[in-house]
Amino acid sequence: MVTVRFRDVAKRFGGQRVLAGVSGELRPGRVLVVAGPNGSGKSTFLNILAGLLRPSRGDVQYLEDDRVLDQEDWYPTLGVAAPDMALYEELTAFENLQLFARLRGVHAHDHAALLEELGLAAAHHHKPLGAFSSGMKQRVKLAQAVLHRPSVLLLDEPSANLDEDGHRRVAGLVTRLRSEAAIAVATNDPREMAWGDASIDLAG
Repeated sequence: MVTVRFRDVAKRFGGQRVLAGVSGELRPGRVLVVAGPNGSGKSTFLNILAGLLRPSRGDVQYLEDDRVLDQEDWYPTLGVAAPDMALYEELTAFENLQLFARLRGVHAHDHAALLEELGLAAAHHHKPLGAFSSGMKQRVKLAQAVLHRPSVLLLDEPSANLDEDGHRRVAGLVTRLRSEAAIAVATNDPREMAWGDASIDLAG
């Protein structure tokens, strides 16, 4: 299992401060909620945890059995779902998951079962994403984030564009994975905030 520790993480873009001195950890069995108004740096913070952005100050460590992982070893352990994540609209839902698995170089579990768990009916598995609603695409984004059973799962507004059934399914997914993955959820949705065992408020 993987623990993520972050210490005094700060980020500036030019002269503008986006994050100031955030410290804590992610570990299996606990869900960390990252809250704050729009523009407070929630997505930036998750991107730093994922290694997609470098902090202006501070550091992030992934530890497996107390061994610090090199950053190139983070990627196989990591699952991310975010609003700005691009999917391949000319491909089907099933083909998108197959492609993500190949790009990761990982063994993926049953694509069809995962899509159905997230509420995407079998009739849509082999249709191109260009014909999907925003909610259906969100279900595929979530599926690609967890298809390889990641040890670290970063979810940015995971219920965005989903109806009540979709929200319940995402909540069920988080419940199923929380014992085996270190999970962070960036959100202002009170229903998603209720998943948390700990929280960081970036409002200040």
